[in-house]
Amino acid sequence: MATAVPAASLPLPRLASSSSSSPTATARRPSLRKRHCAVTPVTAACSLAPPRQLDNVAAEAKKGFLPVVDKKAGYSFLYPFGWEEVAVQGQDKVYKDVIEPLESVSVNSIPTSKEDIRDLGPPDKVAEALIKKVLAPPMQKTKLIEAKENDVDGRAYYTFEFTAQAPNYTRHALGAIVIANGKFYTLTTGANERRWEKMKDRLHTVVDSFKIENRI
Repeated sequence: MATAVPAASLPLPRLASSSSSSPTATARRPSLRKRHCAVTPVTAACSLAPPRQLDNVAAEAKKGFLPVVDKKAGYSFLYPFGWEEVAVQGQDKVYKDVIEPLESVSVNSIPTSKEDIRDLGPPDKVAEALIKKVLAPPMQKTKLIEAKENDVDGRAYYTFEFTAQAPNYTRHALGAIVIANGKFYTLTTGANERRWEKMKDRLHTVVDSFKIENRI
């Protein structure tokens, strides 16, 4: 794994500005599962998950969730039943709850010359830089709660949990990032802090379902 560097100097790809921390944030659809390496800021123990193909996502969707499979972009994920797709500039896909607008999932992908997410640094440093530079507006107070490295079918993913505090609300969010197919992929999902205990299991399902396949 790459040596830790200051968050401000991480060579992160420049993502389109995310609206995931705003009440009007949006989200899109779901898919698969991973091999988890518990790397709470540093080291980890991994448990292997069998390989799965994008075509199997719909068949394996959990009760209460719907699948999103984008074969062209090479990713899939699950989102809670009842969320609706919305168009958000700069985001590939967004699904959200129409009643609770902070409950959403969004996916973005941008070109990168990097080949592995670990090339950018350890999970906590990369996640902290991404949150401060991209996932939360500059005026919001953010806190990284946890960052992990997960191995899925031999590919490294970073997953993380954070909060973003605005003057009138706090969003509790989860994210997953991975590099593959010459792209830096980001999935972010979350909810209002007051509904976190009710929503956290569903949001973890969304993040754990995020899956990238090699594009031919």
